[in-house]
Amino acid sequence: MNYNQNLSENGIASVIVDSAFHIHTTLGPGLLESVYEEILYYELTKKGLLVERQKQIPVIWSGIRMDIGFRSDLIVENKVIIEIKSVETLAPVHPKQLLTYLKLTNLKLGLLINFNVPLIKDGIKRIVNGL
Repeated sequence: MNYNQNLSENGIASVIVDSAFHIHTTLGPGLLESVYEEILYYELTKKGLLVERQKQIPVIWSGIRMDIGFRSDLIVENKVIIEIKSVETLAPVHPKQLLTYLKLTNLKLGLLINFNVPLIKDGIKRIVNGL
């Protein structure tokens, strides 16, 4: 199924959450983050979405571009950042880190997805930047 390329951030998030749910119910928790990232990338591109993996995001400081920022796990349709974790417990810094990523990219929505949980709905956090 190909999705409309003009989906809103919330529409894209819905597709991402559905895909994460499918992956988690099929594979379960306990795998490496890189495995979930690869499979989620595959699932989203299969649905016709533009997905960038491990894209380097620079930091602009005093008007100077510094390529020392971060690498996003996934950016979908240039609208939603996905940060993938496979940890026992999310640290308080994880949502704050994603919010910083959103501010650096001027994007409005991020999804922090921790696959290492019994129920995936408990592992998904929406982080918004002025949405």
